Amino acid sequence: MTLHCTWCTPIRTFLRDTARGLFIVTHSGLAMVGLGAAALVLALWWQPQWLHQAEGALFDWLRERQVLLSWLPENAADRATAVYLQDLPRPQAAVAVWLGRKYKVAPEPLAALVAEAHVLGKKYKLSPHLILGVMATESSFHPYVQSQAGAQGLMQVMTGIHVQRYEAYGGKLAAFDPITNLRVGAGVLADAIKLRGGSIEDGLKFYLGGYELTEDGGYVGKVLAEQALLDQVAAGVNVPVQ
Repeated sequence: MTLHCTWCTPIRTFLRDTARGLFIVTHSGLAMVGLGAAALVLALWWQPQWLHQAEGALFDWLRERQVLLSWLPENAADRATAVYLQDLPRPQAAVAVWLGRKYKVAPEPLAALVAEAHVLGKKYKLSPHLILGVMATESSFHPYVQSQAGAQGLMQVMTGIHVQRYEAYGGKLAAFDPITNLRVGAGVLADAIKLRGGSIEDGLKFYLGGYELTEDGGYVGKVLAEQALLDQVAAGVNVPVQ
């Protein structure tokens, strides 16, 4: 005697339809993945900078999580005090190149300092070439110079006296960061000029030695002469490196 299963047929139909639907969805999904991959390859071929950006984002993500740290190098370019000359206006780039030739310093770090000097010049209402002239005279653009009196960095700021100015930048060790030293030094210079009634010459003397200074040893003349040369370079004059 054969038993008739009244519910087997619907179940078989349901399972068959389900299997067919899964096949269709899976097949369509794989096709979509393939089309998406092809579109991605085409897009990266058409816009290769997207690939570089994606690689950079991936490397940054790996670095932040210290994944494969043993072979993945640190991206130190973001910490370098340097910019490309072509990213500056032509007069600023000319000044950076001229200073590099004169003081035997790479032009890219100088380009960053020149650009920052222009920012600070607007902030403190000073000639950026005056600020650069002070740097040239004080340190010849070498950021780790230290005097016997304790003046440090590009602008030869007395770190012990102006330590509070460095607090906003993380402490007195920031004196050896070129941009930080430039910013602090420009602020000290602006305050010195203001304190001496707006006189550039008297402000430079005060910047050099404070109230106790009696003879500047030609310091003011050197700074102003450097400023005048930089003005000519920026104006397009062919100034020889002396």
